[in-house]
Amino acid sequence: MFGASVEEVVAAARALDSIEVIAVDIPIGLPESGSRQADALARKQLGSRSSSVFSTPIRACLEAETYADANRISKQLTRLGVTQQAYALRDKILEVDRYLSLSSTPIIEVHPEVAFAQMSGAPVAWSKKTWAGLAHRRQLLAEQGIMLADDIGDAGGFAAPDDVLDAAAAAWIALHHARGNTVSLPSPPEPMSHNASAAIWICASVV
Repeated sequence: MFGASVEEVVAAARALDSIEVIAVDIPIGLPESGSRQADALARKQLGSRSSSVFSTPIRACLEAETYADANRISKQLTRLGVTQQAYALRDKILEVDRYLSLSSTPIIEVHPEVAFAQMSGAPVAWSKKTWAGLAHRRQLLAEQGIMLADDIGDAGGFAAPDDVLDAAAAAWIALHHARGNTVSLPSPPEPMSHNASAAIWICASVV
């Protein structure tokens, strides 16, 4: 389902089994100005790997039709520019933002690198795009009972290895959330506009 919408992905998952929680590695709760506590607290969890957490752009930036406009708006309202990486996610961020009011299933925001750091007991030393980083994260998932098969069907033909790892880490947090074993960064979640709250969810305890 390469390029599928969040609704299509959820529908495909629901066709396989019931869903209690939807976990996404996409910002939920967009600031009108300034930054989110969730991003800052996630960076603290990751220490030397904190650069893997990008700052969530303000809503006006994401609603801008071009990167140049988004960068200009960000500098006007926050005195800081917006990265091209963050702006490149605008369609998915806004898609999830719209889907929040439509979903009958709870949707939580997660950050895979924070999840892997929890599994390991410390931030993982190697990038997930390296062989060592991939192998170590796969082993961490296996230790938590999530076994990634070599053959994952049609998805294996287009899914990047690090994206598969991230999806599995998100599923791990979703499982713990369904069991009531998560806490939010910050706690309680930070109120945002459009009746949304911003928080990155992590495990309360890791066995």
